[in-house]
Amino acid sequence: MKCKVRIFIYFILLGMMLIGCNQNDRTTQEESKVDSEITILTPLHTAETPDPKIEEKIEELTGVQLDLQYVPASNYQDRMSTAFATGNMPEVANIPIEGNFKEAIRDGQFWEIEPYLDEFENLKKLKKEILDNTRVDGKLYALYQGRPLSRQGIIYRKDWADNLGLSTPQTTEEFFNMLKQFTENDPDGNGKDDTIGLADRGDLAYGSFNTIASWFNTPNEWGEKDGELLPAFMFPAYKETLQFMRQLHEKGYINQDFPVTSKPDQQDMIKSGKAGAYIGCMCDVSALYSDGVAINPEMELDVHNQIKGPHGEYQIWSIPGYNHPYFFPKSSVETEEELKTILAFFDKMMEPEVANIVYWGIEGEHYTLENGRALAIEDSGKLEREVIPYQTLEIGESDTNGRYEGAFPLEAREKAEALFKDNEKYIIKNPTVTLDSATFDLKSEELNTMITDATFNYILGEIDEEGFDQAIADWKAAGGDDVIMEYNQANLEN
Repeated sequence: MKCKVRIFIYFILLGMMLIGCNQNDRTTQEESKVDSEITILTPLHTAETPDPKIEEKIEELTGVQLDLQYVPASNYQDRMSTAFATGNMPEVANIPIEGNFKEAIRDGQFWEIEPYLDEFENLKKLKKEILDNTRVDGKLYALYQGRPLSRQGIIYRKDWADNLGLSTPQTTEEFFNMLKQFTENDPDGNGKDDTIGLADRGDLAYGSFNTIASWFNTPNEWGEKDGELLPAFMFPAYKETLQFMRQLHEKGYINQDFPVTSKPDQQDMIKSGKAGAYIGCMCDVSALYSDGVAINPEMELDVHNQIKGPHGEYQIWSIPGYNHPYFFPKSSVETEEELKTILAFFDKMMEPEVANIVYWGIEGEHYTLENGRALAIEDSGKLEREVIPYQTLEIGESDTNGRYEGAFPLEAREKAEALFKDNEKYIIKNPTVTLDSATFDLKSEELNTMITDATFNYILGEIDEEGFDQAIADWKAAGGDDVIMEYNQANLEN
């Protein structure tokens, strides 16, 4: 009898131990699950948050649970500024390297990551020259999403040009003439005066202005003159660009309200057959054609990059080679161990299998392979709902993460890819990308607005050259002189 009691007690104790072990296992699993969850605030460039299937696939391949917080790109900076001001930063934040954020980086509020990169096989493949463009005071804090140095060029109605006997423009004079003919000579043959040459929008950088300014030999934001760094608007070529665009506006060869025109409205002018030329990313030719040909079946678009200015050479402004730099706030990433967990996640994101999921989606559903390149499906709506929002999470570029290059059924889009690479031979770099100006960090918005407004007002005919010169004088008095001094001092120390 005593033996039976002992056995009974033994099994009770054993059961309690097993229950305790199971509880401990569950607790450990729950803690591990929490530890491996990463919160990322990222801009959304599509109309709605994406289907979660790609997110789930990323989680499966990386072993990390994601909390992706999407914010419409148009409101993203305001949302990020609010999160920063209220101390509610995510673990991974896409922030601009300027203004208050730059000061916060200097103050040690974000992790410096360079000491850790060599521990990760994929992260250490990131391009040094691009990483260098993200540095603050020589230190590295961000991972980047790679971008071609310059995708800028023209997209134009080739069928209109053919109707009018026009060849691809090679100079600014020929381009001006094309816009004139597209406006005045009934390029669509409908007998109506209902077309204009150029569709533009209120964006000096990614609309028409900066690209045309490059053709006129204007520096990229800043340039050197007599051994001194000066802003681009102080160079004669900037004023030549102003005059060129003012003539386009006076003669009605450009949409008259372009300073307040949005990108969708700009693109609609091409799609609907209202305008015949577009300056911007040549990659936009795909969307312009797919939507436009449904309205105008005769539409034929072409792309071109090399337009020479009065000096007889072609050159084009460039970006620093990255987009969406991701930083790691110390307020939410509290320990080195947590930082390494996040870096390990991004290291996995650079494995080709994961990089392809992030950028192209699921093979057979969102793309197929054609001669070793990814050919996206024609259903652009499905891609916008399920794939494109995740592309902001890409780290590196195809050269470093091994994802597939793209294949494009539209000949003009395929040509655009080649022209991106061609542009690299003619780029104008911004010499201040890695330089610092405390005054500009503090007053960049105010100072930039002054020149942007003056530029638009000159093109619209609301001020003359004297008025533009006065805007420059006001800019200098409002802190511009200090910016010039600080950039030049930083250049000497660099």
